[in-house]
Amino acid sequence: MGYIFGGLVLCITIIGIPFGLQIFKLANITLWPFNKTIEYQGYAPGCLSTLMNIIWLLFGGIWIALTHLVMGLLLGITIIGIPWASQHFKLMSLALAPFGKTIVEKR
Repeated sequence: MGYIFGGLVLCITIIGIPFGLQIFKLANITLWPFNKTIEYQGYAPGCLSTLMNIIWLLFGGIWIALTHLVMGLLLGITIIGIPWASQHFKLMSLALAPFGKTIVEKR
């Protein structure tokens, strides 16, 4: 729910809309992470995507990724938490650089 609220707050401003959409992408995969994979887009997203990933990383992406890393490590301690820990590590890779990646459901 925090990702959805953050995405709505960012989408209020024109400058924050691209970042808000990426947070909605994180919210989508966080809500139900199983049977979904993160893939690079089929085409080259260009230098704008790289620039947006750098801005994302500097202004919050690193903290989101560190949160998923810590949660993954804590859940990985128990046998029951290992599947959830692997999902947190998957979310960590998306939180570092969400621009240029898509979420695909496995079939």
